[in-house]
Amino acid sequence: MRKDAWKKGPVWALGTMSGTSLDGVDAAMIRTDGHQVLEFGPSAFRPYSAAEQAVLRRALGRWPGEAGVAEAAEVVETAHAELLARFEGADLIGFHGQTLAHEPGGRGTHQAGSGALLAEFTRLPVVWDFRSSDVALGGQGAPLAPYYHFALAKQMGAAEPLAFLNLGGVGNLTWIDPGLPGPESEGALLAFDTGPANAPINDLIQARLGLSHDEGGKIAAKGRVKRALLEAFLKHSYFLKMPPKSLDRDAFTGLVQAVKKLDTPAAAATLTAAAVSAVAKGAEHFPRPVSQLLVCGGGRHNPVLMKGLARQLRCAVQPVEAAGFDGDMLEAQAFAYLAVRVAMGLPTSGPSTTGVAANVGGGQVSRPAG
Repeated sequence: MRKDAWKKGPVWALGTMSGTSLDGVDAAMIRTDGHQVLEFGPSAFRPYSAAEQAVLRRALGRWPGEAGVAEAAEVVETAHAELLARFEGADLIGFHGQTLAHEPGGRGTHQAGSGALLAEFTRLPVVWDFRSSDVALGGQGAPLAPYYHFALAKQMGAAEPLAFLNLGGVGNLTWIDPGLPGPESEGALLAFDTGPANAPINDLIQARLGLSHDEGGKIAAKGRVKRALLEAFLKHSYFLKMPPKSLDRDAFTGLVQAVKKLDTPAAAATLTAAAVSAVAKGAEHFPRPVSQLLVCGGGRHNPVLMKGLARQLRCAVQPVEAAGFDGDMLEAQAFAYLAVRVAMGLPTSGPSTTGVAANVGGGQVSRPAG
């Protein structure tokens, strides 16, 4: 590694993401100067085993020092260490960790896993704890990918407003005006969580069928949406809040409890329709209409979700692959990009993305001893 390479020009950064769907860890490399994305590098995925997922699920909603948290952190650190060992040529690492609890305005935010430990293992600087500074200064601490989405919109050469939608455990939208010079520019971005996405669907399928997810939306496609439950869901107070706004993975427990009365296809169909309707509600907040919605995250592989979005939104709805990007690795790439921005002292969030009072550069840098 070049000493303090990020101060001397573009670098290779390796980012990781362990999302709320709890399926595993993504890792991806990009070459960037913290402004532009200059090159995409290799990527890899390390799934969590069923036993590891069980440990993580038991720790959801818990804070440092509480039962099960240390065990969850060990799972996260072990999985990341195994995955990071496959890569060569990185100048620094962006490590997100595993979100166990997220309560902006309350107890804060908690991502399990130690970046300092991984710095010793990899012998590379590790940027981590990306969300705490934003939350401490009054922000939501999420979503954090929008600054990277802006860089991708610039790389595309987009001229009109567009939006990125991530359908992970929770859904989140980024509205972008690519005509402005940077993500910090006033009016360049609006970002917020839309509502539940894959997490409740995955949990349902795991609990009832022992499967990790509704592959291809095949189970939901066999069911009929329970309209009364969907309408009740859309009356949730969250949809009345103006963005920026963010959610915890388990914020909509009322919907999850309600679908327990339904057979599995109907429950899956209702949860899938809820994810789509939450995005449509979110799109009502866009400052101006968008020409296209680019979808990343596991939800883009679900035809029922994608067709539902196409029906409800007045724009082209496509997976991000249509623009030449990797929808499975986009969030990992985002944390590589953000790691470089943190190391350079550039902001990673702002008033229009997390609601923080001013532009904030979150994260801390841990270097290996010696």
